[in-house]
Amino acid sequence: MSTNTPAPSSDAPASHERRTWADASDETRDIADVTAVELISTVSVHLLSAAALRCGLAEDGEEHTDLDEARTLITALAGLVTASAPEIGDTHARALRDGLRSVQLAFREASVIPDAPGEGPGEKYTGAVS
Repeated sequence: MSTNTPAPSSDAPASHERRTWADASDETRDIADVTAVELISTVSVHLLSAAALRCGLAEDGEEHTDLDEARTLITALAGLVTASAPEIGDTHARALRDGLRSVQLAFREASVIPDAPGEGPGEKYTGAVS
């Protein structure tokens, strides 16, 4: 029995696959050039910025305010900062902790129903913020 499946007429998928692997290889090289401290700091700043936005701290804040999202972002940031602090050093950790504390306080201020002390976002990692 023969099938009537036509043979592929171009090598477009193969060339696309080669481009994808080449792009991934370039990205891997770029990541390989980044230190752990720089990567942790960059990720932390992204989490911090997103949390600030979700707490309503942007210029058009009310449009982007989402305290459920902010809670998740702040908790993730607190976990990352707390876990990485011994590895990245006091100078870097101090700056990240200051930013973290700022968004924790902004969350507390934006929240209609306040969390109990020690129960706010990230406070299981940082302790109560007041």
